[in-house]
Amino acid sequence: QVQLVESGGDLVQPGGSLRLSCEGSGLTLDYYAITWFRQAPGKEREGLSTMRPSDGSTYYADSVKGRFTASRDNAKNIVYLQMTDLKPDDTAVYFCAAPKRPGWATGWGNRWRTAREFEYWGQGTQVTVSS
Repeated sequence: QVQLVESGGDLVQPGGSLRLSCEGSGLTLDYYAITWFRQAPGKEREGLSTMRPSDGSTYYADSVKGRFTASRDNAKNIVYLQMTDLKPDDTAVYFCAAPKRPGWATGWGNRWRTAREFEYWGQGTQVTVSS
């Protein structure tokens, strides 16, 4: 059974940092384009970062580029999202997701921001940025 479990969400002050974790079971995360999303109240789910399975290279939404960094620990089967210079607009529930098939699908560079492309989701972890 495939399971993704996020952790690390917390209440943090503006300008602060957090590291989120996405731990996988039932699938090997470095075989998949693991992607981070977030969803704020009343807003659509927003794709933040995706990772190429073959070499771990990462791609980011403009809203987080330069502030968020995704990485992975293959031995632990965990993908991380390091978040710095957090702003109140970053307040949301953060999810990691995996597509149905491993690898880097054709056109993934244009598809990864779309939630319907993903088969497996974690339960989410709350990040609140407030003074």
